Amino acid sequence: MNSDFPRILALLRKERHISQKAAAADLGVAQALLSHYEKGKRECGLDFLVRVADYYNVSTDYLLGRSAMTSGSVITENDIPDAEVPSKAQAGSNISVSLSKKLLMNSIDIVYNLLAKIDNAHMTSAVTSILTYNIYKVFRLVFRANKSNSQTMFEIPDERACHTADAGIHLAEADLAALSKEISSDTEISTLLIEKEYPKQSVALLNLIKSSEAQLKKHM
Repeated sequence: MNSDFPRILALLRKERHISQKAAAADLGVAQALLSHYEKGKRECGLDFLVRVADYYNVSTDYLLGRSAMTSGSVITENDIPDAEVPSKAQAGSNISVSLSKKLLMNSIDIVYNLLAKIDNAHMTSAVTSILTYNIYKVFRLVFRANKSNSQTMFEIPDERACHTADAGIHLAEADLAALSKEISSDTEISTLLIEKEYPKQSVALLNLIKSSEAQLKKHM
């Protein structure tokens, strides 16, 4: 079995607030065996994989990490709500600018919806700072691609801009990390609830998470 299955198996049970003992009984296996499956110490057979898919009402592709959606659907650009994007001629790249922008815009929308539910001004401010400084830094780097662009657009010198933005990002991340431990929120966040509450936008966020981790794992 692949490395995604144990993590997703445990995630599904925990998100549904089912004890390991109860899940094992429902799935017809010993609790110790289910524990081994969830920790990746043992590999299950295909019959158990199908039982799990039926039990949690998800696809086998989702269980195996082949899809970010519990339904097992594969993302297409048409699945994601529209965002204002340049024409293909303007994009001038083999990378889909339209799809990339949709992923980011819809994911950010969900993040701010969750922040509204948590209702903490300091947390919202920290998140906004992180996103703002990252966009600022990325814009400066894109701006730099054309050497003829005038640096007088900015007050902070080019050689210091990205490092200064990084400092602001790290400070905001530290604030957010502290706040996430201090705040007592009853806002539950799970794959199940995200797909239910944001049926159209969830495809963007869940696929963004999946693709980000796939890329990040290459550097681990």
